Amino acid sequence: MGEFFRNLPDGWTIYVWLVVAAMILVAAAFMLRWAAKNNQFDEDIKYVVFDENDKDKMTEDEFNKHKEVMAEQEQLRKEYLAKKAEENKKRA
Repeated sequence: MGEFFRNLPDGWTIYVWLVVAAMILVAAAFMLRWAAKNNQFDEDIKYVVFDENDKDKMTEDEFNKHKEVMAEQEQLRKEYLAKKAEENKKRA
């Protein structure tokens, strides 16, 4: 195997780098696609960390946005749990 590498002409390593770079770009594209499909770019997720005790630290608009986001997250959670329960029923 070492003899094979010694007999290669000069400049062959650039092709290895090009192949590796292409693989990295393809992997990054797949990761971005997964993130987009799984709501990983949701800007409103920051409101989930607040609770009722933080009302005095937020403006009225921020607090209302917090309530709206929490209601939406709870609805998504219920839908997800219902879907998981349905899948578990099909398996059993």
